[in-house]
Amino acid sequence: MNQESNPNPQHAAASRETPEESPMSPRKILFGLAVVLLIFVVIAVAGIVRRSHADSVLAQRTDELAPPTVTVAAAQSGSPSETIVLPGNVTAYTDSPIYARTDGYLEHWYYDIGAKVKKGDLLAVIQTPELDNQVAQAQSDLTTAEANANIARIQAERYTNLVKSDAVSQQDTDTFVSQAAATAAAVKSSQANLQRLLELQSFEKVYAPFDGVVTARAVDTGQLISSGSGQGSGTELFHMQALQTLRVYTNMPQLYSQTLKRGMKVGLTFPEYPEKTFEGTLVRTADAIDPVSRTLLVEIDIDNHSGQLMPGALAQVHFKTPPIGSTFIVPTTALIFRRAGLQVGLVIHGDMAHLVPVVIGEDDGASVQIVSGLQTGDQVIQDPPDSLIEGQKVTVVKPGRAASNEGGL
Repeated sequence: MNQESNPNPQHAAASRETPEESPMSPRKILFGLAVVLLIFVVIAVAGIVRRSHADSVLAQRTDELAPPTVTVAAAQSGSPSETIVLPGNVTAYTDSPIYARTDGYLEHWYYDIGAKVKKGDLLAVIQTPELDNQVAQAQSDLTTAEANANIARIQAERYTNLVKSDAVSQQDTDTFVSQAAATAAAVKSSQANLQRLLELQSFEKVYAPFDGVVTARAVDTGQLISSGSGQGSGTELFHMQALQTLRVYTNMPQLYSQTLKRGMKVGLTFPEYPEKTFEGTLVRTADAIDPVSRTLLVEIDIDNHSGQLMPGALAQVHFKTPPIGSTFIVPTTALIFRRAGLQVGLVIHGDMAHLVPVVIGEDDGASVQIVSGLQTGDQVIQDPPDSLIEGQKVTVVKPGRAASNEGGL
């Protein structure tokens, strides 16, 4: 009985010295595997990134060392367009404000804006009561002067006859002769004053100075009118323009100034007549280049008896100009803008870049005219890279192949 209740002492001691180990849970096993897998993924990604960066650096370095690929085309002689089109300002052949030459009140006007008038047509009448009174006074003064002159003349003649018989003194005779001369001069003065006032009185009626159109009327009946000459001191009554012939002014660039000849025919187009071309004649130039715009002022006359055109309009002036020297056409993309100036890249010896300075002329946006710097047969680089330098090796390809290469990139 004691044997069953008391276990083996040796076995109990062994159990206390070596405790029984518990088994690992599945969650801990999965966590460990995930950590190991993550480490492998990080190592793999780092290797791929490092290899990709190395490949990119290698490709970039290879591109830098490789000659740039360019397309070339032979320089073509000519001009970007057959004609030069310039904006023109249309003006009346004669443009004149009409001012009053006398003071008064506007009694009546006879023509309004848009009216066609002939030279000498009565435009308006001005009332001048003060001037009318001055004329009446001047006429009275003239009558008085003539009467005084007549009396003085008779007295002088009488004394001249009496002095011959010593009936009067020579001194008295000389006095009356002088008075006769003075009164005669007073008559002339009065006549001149009356004539002046009559001339002013004639300005009561305002006449058209030339054939034309009334383009403005600035006064109305009863308005106070002040005489003047257009310097701000007078009242402008009307504004007239002669429209039978119109003047068109434009500015020709200095480059083409020597191609202009007086009498040459010029085409003109207007926005209101998009399908019609009017013909004008170059009549004169300023014969001096404007130092600011470097252009030559040109006047073109155009017949307008039909009345289709109006002054103040904008015209497009078409000049046909002959070629100026040896000019060539290149695309605008061929131009190289450097500190040394405007240049164009050429290919010489088949694979070497050569930069030449050029002077440009007309530019239509897509192409530009080269007036100096190129020669016939030059192989012009159509779209040079920004890094192109003198003497650099280049690879010349056909335009179609270059486009396909760019599309592949």
